[in-house]
Amino acid sequence: MDSISSAEIISVGTELLLGETLDTNSSFLAAELANLGVDVYWSQRVGDNLERLQAAAGAAISRAELVVITGGLGPTVDDLTREAIAASVGEEPEVDEALARDLRSWFARSGREMPEGNLKQAWSIPSATSLPNPLGTAPGWLVQHPGIEGHYFLALPGPPQEMTRMWREEAIPRLPLPEARLHRTVLKTHGIGESAVAELLAPFLHSSNPTVATYAKDDGVHVRVAGKAANASSARHLTGEHARQVEERLKGFVWGRDGDELSQTVIDHLKSHGLTVAIADETGVPGLSEALAGAVDGSSVLRGAVVAWSPNTAAALRLPQPHQQPGHSDEYGAQVAEAVRHIFAARVGVSLLRAGTRIGGDVAANGELLMTVVLDGQASSVRIGGGGTRSAAGRVRLRNAALHHLRSSVLPAV
Repeated sequence: MDSISSAEIISVGTELLLGETLDTNSSFLAAELANLGVDVYWSQRVGDNLERLQAAAGAAISRAELVVITGGLGPTVDDLTREAIAASVGEEPEVDEALARDLRSWFARSGREMPEGNLKQAWSIPSATSLPNPLGTAPGWLVQHPGIEGHYFLALPGPPQEMTRMWREEAIPRLPLPEARLHRTVLKTHGIGESAVAELLAPFLHSSNPTVATYAKDDGVHVRVAGKAANASSARHLTGEHARQVEERLKGFVWGRDGDELSQTVIDHLKSHGLTVAIADETGVPGLSEALAGAVDGSSVLRGAVVAWSPNTAAALRLPQPHQQPGHSDEYGAQVAEAVRHIFAARVGVSLLRAGTRIGGDVAANGELLMTVVLDGQASSVRIGGGGTRSAAGRVRLRNAALHHLRSSVLPAV
């Protein structure tokens, strides 16, 4: 039996098209298929409309060997995935008595009587293999197309927990997957723009295997290196060697790789060098203290924080008072950082102050934050922001900029 080489993903649900539900299933399945050596060339979202869903399924099966459809397996009239697949293969769905018994047993174990409408979830067609779903009432379907050799429909439930379990436990063992595998490494950079990264990596960007691609993210520019080979070991070796060359080109800019999280990386770095930190934050915007405290072992590194503090709070804690308004000087930032370091008996003191014009108690839309880090009597100040702080995305960028500055400020001294 020939293995599957190409796939298409169809996510079903009008709520996806209205933006009411985020389509996480497609991203999960795309990554899973890529790791299994299957190329995903198309992905669609389709509403709860039989005509459009049938058209999408028909087009997909004509160009991809595997069509994975998530959602639309519920018991209501707008759950239409079974009907669309059945029409695409020219077969009529009927109630499978064994599935019906399983379905009634599921409801009985839950202490409920099964509505007759749920019998729709016990439908099957001659070309379908039913996929058990112990987490819900909707079995999946694996359908080998009777008219197109080597082409398959795979219907999975929409709820991510049910979909993930069925994909890994029921679908993967039944699919003729290739032996070839893809391996990916992501290098995460800071302090360099995407266009500058592209210039440094120009000799690598036109390679077809491994491929190299750049992505601008909230925590910096990510560089993905992906290689495909006959087996997993060969793919890892191919990608690893290429990634080593890419990282050499980016020397001095790479702060992490793959699943590394910025806040956890900072905490790990501080802890490995025996450093503790205290924060005084009059802005409350970047969420620096929350990010550090939420990391593993964060509470052992973050000694304390004074967040969104007022002049009265500052005075009560014997923090220095500003001598100028509306902004603050680097010297004042260093005084506050040193004071909070002393109060909490930490090695590193951090102050986050409003450097821009004040408007109604908030920093101006184009204002900046003054961040100062003090370690062993040495102060390092930087102004971050300038792009607005009212949006969630703006606050994330500020938080990440603050984390990067904290990390880079202590690097020379450890």
